[in-house]
Amino acid sequence: MAWDRVILHADMDAFFAAVEQLDFPELRGKPILIGGSGPRSVVATASYEARKYGVGSAMSMELARRKVPGAIIRPHRFERYKEISNAVMEVFATYAELIQPISIDEAFLDMSPAKDRFESPWAMGRALKRDVLDATGGLTISVGISDTKFVAKVASDYHKPDGLTVVPPDEAVAFLAPQPVKRLWGAGPKTVERLHALGLQTIADVAACDLGVLTAALGSAGHHFWRLAHADDPRPVDNTRERKSLGAERTLRDDIVGAQAVLEKLQPIADEVERRADAKGIRGYGVRVKLKTRRFQIMTRQAHLPHPVYAADDLMRHAEALLAEFDLSEPLRLVGLTLYDLLDPEDPVQLELPLEDEP
Repeated sequence: MAWDRVILHADMDAFFAAVEQLDFPELRGKPILIGGSGPRSVVATASYEARKYGVGSAMSMELARRKVPGAIIRPHRFERYKEISNAVMEVFATYAELIQPISIDEAFLDMSPAKDRFESPWAMGRALKRDVLDATGGLTISVGISDTKFVAKVASDYHKPDGLTVVPPDEAVAFLAPQPVKRLWGAGPKTVERLHALGLQTIADVAACDLGVLTAALGSAGHHFWRLAHADDPRPVDNTRERKSLGAERTLRDDIVGAQAVLEKLQPIADEVERRADAKGIRGYGVRVKLKTRRFQIMTRQAHLPHPVYAADDLMRHAEALLAEFDLSEPLRLVGLTLYDLLDPEDPVQLELPLEDEP
């Protein structure tokens, strides 16, 4: 292999739903929604049979049930998912020393030191897919291989499920060109809206856009997206990076009591977190709520999510679910909301949003 770097991105296919269908054969071929059944529950994962109805992760379960005829709702079994994930990561460890897990079902592997073990990137990908299938008893994984993390990640999604896409370095820009701008790593819905407002629909459009126009509209994120559009992504596979957080606390002028009052105070914090996260292209796999009582007792609850979020609506939906786990009978003097376990393509620093209630 003549490549200087070989980066592999591996992503399990509809992981939670696939595990349920593996363990319970009667569910195979049926539309499965993983998540709670309550009115405020959200879909963690949908099987491919359900996805054809337009259902996706983070959609409200109530809406998903209306969309999918005969939907079967299954609760999370995180211990089982973690067991399967560990088996998959053990397979990865036989291929690469440097592995960067992105979530329970997704990781980057730096295959550069192992490239001479395989006659081609395709042989490498086929071997890993076969070993994952064997180790899990039948689960499929989609693999993308290129010389950068960004292109490898886009490639892994190109032929899902059970896909293998190899993008040689000299074909990376052409491969990215027709992709929609939402494929740019870190481009959330509001960023996509801004790009569309500039007349940019595809990654090729971003690559051809004047850099000054992009940075004027998007700040430093504009330069980040411009580089990605040119397949310029020197970031290494990194398994030592500190997990950061993006959040805020608000000390209240008057004590509050009850879930509704807490939600009213959390909403502007969620809006601010969304704005900052969108500006930096940040998403996170965890949502944490912090409360402080009148007696200065600190209480926290958090949820780790199967897919990254950043939008205020998603933050508030998970925050509302977490509030059900608190004793809210005592007056509160502080509320906080944090997005953590970040999927952050560039910013290496800790992010804090100091917010104080206006007097």
